[in-house]
Amino acid sequence: MIYIDSHDMAGWWTLVIALQVVFITTYYLWSKKRTRSHVLRSNEKPIEWNPKPLVEYDVEVEEPLIMGTLNENVLNFGSTSFLSLDKNETIIDSALKAMEKYGVGSCGPRGFYGTIDVHLELEERLAKFLEVEETCVYSYGFSTIASAIPSYAKRKDIVFVDECVWFAIQKGLDASRSKICYFKHNDMNDLERQLLEASEKKELNSRRRAFLIVEAIYLNTGKMCPLVRAVELARKFKLRIILDESLSIGVLGKHGRGITEYLNIPRDEIDLIVGSLEHSFATIGGFCAGTHFIVEHQRLSGLGYCFSASLPPMLTQAAISALDILEEKPSIIEELNDRSKMMNKALAKLDHYRYSGDEISPIKHVYLKDDLTDRLKHSYLRNIAAYCFEKGVAFAVSAYLRDVEHNCPEPSIRLVASRKIDNENLNLICTLLETAYKEVGPKPDLQPVQ
Repeated sequence: MIYIDSHDMAGWWTLVIALQVVFITTYYLWSKKRTRSHVLRSNEKPIEWNPKPLVEYDVEVEEPLIMGTLNENVLNFGSTSFLSLDKNETIIDSALKAMEKYGVGSCGPRGFYGTIDVHLELEERLAKFLEVEETCVYSYGFSTIASAIPSYAKRKDIVFVDECVWFAIQKGLDASRSKICYFKHNDMNDLERQLLEASEKKELNSRRRAFLIVEAIYLNTGKMCPLVRAVELARKFKLRIILDESLSIGVLGKHGRGITEYLNIPRDEIDLIVGSLEHSFATIGGFCAGTHFIVEHQRLSGLGYCFSASLPPMLTQAAISALDILEEKPSIIEELNDRSKMMNKALAKLDHYRYSGDEISPIKHVYLKDDLTDRLKHSYLRNIAAYCFEKGVAFAVSAYLRDVEHNCPEPSIRLVASRKIDNENLNLICTLLETAYKEVGPKPDLQPVQ
């Protein structure tokens, strides 16, 4: 009897659930059909829809003065091809042959099907050139340092970094989510003070990793890092050093190996060296160099390495050919250093400008002496750049994201020394700068804006 009652009860529950399912399904389909027919009836006439703008105010974007390539009649002081290899016939021919052999792109990241023999050759050649155990090549210079930092520095770590590092390093710091401590530009005393304070607060301890990030030559100032003192502090307080040599590879040292060679600092004192192929090597991409353990870690955790298509084979071959020239003719580095010193002497004679940049640095920043707001300075510098461009001399006005960058630099003209410039070129640009100041620069009766 109990068995029969339970069986009947189960049948009733099954029937109730089935009815509920039918009712809910019918109601859903009927309401959907009703809504659809309602829309059709209301669409007898087109409905005017005016969506709200994503940004509710007009954004004025300043277009660059120069779009496209420069012709042969323009003297280019804006290109960072320090060794003037961008138009080298040997490099161009080798890149074209590689394109015929491999095609234009690699069509995939390095860890999947984007690794080609030229990538392995370039990594091997760079490791031998830099005298390190291993290197890995990235497809974009900006993403190299921006990916390398967060692959090592994590949320609970602490990073000490110069306040004038360039934007890619700042983005890498944002991605790391570490605690960031900025010290004054090239001020090792301020760095030591912060390290002592961190030690007293127990922020530096054996359970927390600490990093020091500096540039060999700072893109935003043109000044060289006092690396010897930085290494001393790093070893004293047990910091891991990440060194950005993007502007010093192919520039400093007898063989162009960078600031470590120039200052005779052993390679093993630097935990990770990051560099760019987009300046002295006149191609695209970047690289990280160090021990096998350090570099291999990036092949699995460097976002720009893992998820970006690898460097196109033709550009990889161009970097190999540029490295061949650098190894065969190391004298071109001395030529570049001489031109950098010549530019320093020429800029020191300007009346209405001041400049920043070490004697041997190929990057120089020229600032207005006038006491004006940054917005006015930027506007006048653009006028000066446009005036000089009309006269056949091209250079760049430094561009920054004012509301985003840490310690946004003062507006400046960025001049670049290359191996091909001479005294006549330098005299021309200095004369043009002074003339442009008088023609389109600030007027003597202009009062500073508060």
